[in-house]
Amino acid sequence: MKKWFQKSIIITVALLTFGLISPDHLIWEQLLDQKNPEKSLFSDTESLRHEQVSLSKEEDLKNSITVAAREQAYIKFGERIGPVIQNEFDEVIFPRIQEAIDATISNTGQEKVGKLAITEQPSGEYHEKIFHVYNNETRKDLIRFHVRTDKKPQEGYYFNFHYHLAEDNYTKHYALGEIYWSKNTPPKWLS
Repeated sequence: MKKWFQKSIIITVALLTFGLISPDHLIWEQLLDQKNPEKSLFSDTESLRHEQVSLSKEEDLKNSITVAAREQAYIKFGERIGPVIQNEFDEVIFPRIQEAIDATISNTGQEKVGKLAITEQPSGEYHEKIFHVYNNETRKDLIRFHVRTDKKPQEGYYFNFHYHLAEDNYTKHYALGEIYWSKNTPPKWLS
């Protein structure tokens, strides 16, 4: 059989069976010319399928962390702050949080992506922690999301959203944005 026809059959079977027939199967040995050991197109297809599965797992992780991140933020805001800042948070701040999460996951090695998790207890009172994304195996944070209450003279109170990265030992503030509260002191977090 001609090489192009053999390779076409291999690709067609690989795509139709989604890789259920392994390359060691007798059918592959009969179709491939053993005298000319060139790289088969099946291995390229298998490699592409492996990359798609990895990307799919990464997207699933991004989605689950994004859902958990929004939930943790609203737990932190509580019933008194949440309804007041909800629209601006959802429209301005949260998309930036999502970008930072996506970048962090994308920059994490494939072998570590499955080990990422999100903390589930935002801090109350006047503490800053919303949530952290961390390696579940090493228990080390990769990125920390915080909100600080700032009082600006003559203006009032703002919620300053920012994050910190493990890369710089959490020393630098990466701004996500501010949301104005009012001239009155805001309630404590989780209230």
